[in-house]
Formats: sequence, C-alpha cells, structure tokens
Amino acid sequence: MILLNGPKEFYNKYWQHDVSIYGLGRRFFLVKRRTVKKKNLRNQLIVWAAVISLFPGACANAGAQIQDSGTEQAALEAGASERTAKEMTQPVEASAGPEEAPAPDFQTDPSQATVTEGTQEYRGFLLDNVLHSADDGDIHYSVYIPDSYDGSEPYAVFFTLPGYEGLYFQGVGENLYSENFAFEAKNYNSKMIIVAPQLSDWGETSARQTIALVEYFLCHYNIDPEKVYAEGYSGGGETMSQVMGMRPELFTAYLQCSSQWDGAYEPVVESRTPVYLAVGESDEYYGFGPSEEAYENLYELYRQEGLSDEEIGELLVLDLKDADWFESRGWTNQHGGGGLFASDEEIMGWLFGK
Repeated sequence: MILLNGPKEFYNKYWQHDVSIYGLGRRFFLVKRRTVKKKNLRNQLIVWAAVISLFPGACANAGAQIQDSGTEQAALEAGASERTAKEMTQPVEASAGPEEAPAPDFQTDPSQATVTEGTQEYRGFLLDNVLHSADDGDIHYSVYIPDSYDGSEPYAVFFTLPGYEGLYFQGVGENLYSENFAFEAKNYNSKMIIVAPQLSDWGETSARQTIALVEYFLCHYNIDPEKVYAEGYSGGGETMSQVMGMRPELFTAYLQCSSQWDGAYEPVVESRTPVYLAVGESDEYYGFGPSEEAYENLYELYRQEGLSDEEIGELLVLDLKDADWFESRGWTNQHGGGGLFASDEEIMGWLFGK
C-alpha cells in the first residue's frame, strides 16, 4: 500500500443565519450564508436563498418568515400580473446609479421542489423517492432517516453515489443491493441521514442533479453544515468529482473510490474541501494514473497557495492499495474490489472524522 497522507491545518468554518439583502435594495430575502474563514481566500457566500415573503412555505428550518406582502397583494387585486406585482414592490432609487443585480432564479430555489415518496423499503432505506426539480428533472434516490430524527437538532448527512451497476436504469435499489457504503456509514454516526441517489449517467446532468438533491436536503432538513459528507465509487466518483468542481463548498469532505477526476480543481482548492482518493494499484478499469494525476494537480495548486506539506496532507490523501490488500480480503479484481473500501475503517473513519 502506498499512502500519501499527513496532518491538516483545521480551518474554522461557521454558518450565519441573517435576514439580509440579496440582489435587491431592501431586506426582503431570508439568506442562509456559509462563511469559511481561511487564509488568502475570499469568504464563501450563499449556499441557498429562500424567498420567504414570496414563498411562505419555504424551508422549515429557516427559522423566520417575513410578513411584507400588503403592497404586492394590493397590486394583484388591481389586476396586475404576479410578476408585475412583485416588481412594483421593489424600491426605486432616488438617484441614478449602477443597475442592481437581478433577483435569484426562483425556479432553482430548493424550497420550491417537491418530492414523491417511495413505497418500498430495504434495510431501513425508503427506496425510489423522486425529487421533482423544475430545472433538473426527476431525481431518484433512496434515503435512510434515523428514527431519532425529529428536526429539533442538526444531523449529519451523507451522499453516496454508486458505480455503473447501481444506476437507475439497472433497477430500483440496485445501488444499495450492489454496494455497502450507505450501510457501513451508519457505524460512524447514529445521528446521520444517508442519501443514495440513483442517477442515469456519470455526466454533467447527473452532477447538477446531485447538487439539486444536496440543496434540497440542506433546505428541508435540519442539517449540520459542518457534517455534509460525500462519496463516489467508479462512475459515481466521476459524477461527484464534477460536483466538487462546481459546488465543493457544500461539503465537509469527499471520498473518491476506484474512479477518475472529471471536474475542475480550482474550486476545491479555494474551498479547502478535503479529498481522499482511494484506488487499486492495478485497477482494471481506470488504473491508478487518473487518481495520481488528480492528486498531483490538487497538490500543486495548494503549493501555489503557500500551504505546507503538512497542511496539504490534511486536505488531500492518495491511497493506492496493492494486490495483497485485495487478496487478503478474498478479491483478485481490484476495480470490483473497490467496494471493499466501504468496510475499511481507516478510509471511512477519515471521511466521517472531518
């Protein structure tokens, strides 16, 4: 086994809830902000925004609603369209100045998404729930919610993306029948919701659907923003690496198993999201080269940011397993044996220890 690892400089992360301006000149939107304190980086901004006064049912855990719709209602009664009414409620600046930024796209607001619940259960998971997204279509997933969860305290959440055998067209629940990451995760935190998406491929569409699903859970459940974990195996790793290239700030840490990196690197470095790359030295499908390349690219970007080897080691791990590791566990095929990483306490402990 070749293991590149080392201690990490921990960066203080905290969330602020504030009713503040988002693209408008008045306090109108309830914005949930994530601010990440870190050296030489700008603060990360806005994970999601719920327009409480426009959508009174938005985000149960937002903690506040704004009652400020009198003018809008009057305009509606006068026969104006809903959009015109909303525009009429916006402030008019007394003096000329730069044009204000547009309001968020309401169709992408996760508070407005709806879910059709599944009817089958398997080992504690409710199978084939469907998140209906206006922009990203129907997103199928299974979910485990601990009996102890009642919304009164924040829980961790774990998203696990399967390989080819677990994609939706293979059959409902095949991701859970063929992989153990979701079940092994229960051993690390009893207060953790586990989400197992069943997507259709490993491309950009599935990556955007994953982001929509993550945002939905962050909006509709009481989630600890410091405990949002992700894992992708094989094709699921390709998808999740694209997610990391788009929205790494959503996650506390990411584990990639027996896969390759298809996403951008710079956003991961900017967000300082820890990444663990595990793969067999002789992986029959990918080889170890793509994982090594991803490690080297991320490492070099961190060096350019001025981080020491010790600091990088806490943010980035390349774990190459040799043939003996697989054979000692009864496997000779290293790619298929990548599912064994789910039962490796060092690997999974790293993820849930962040």
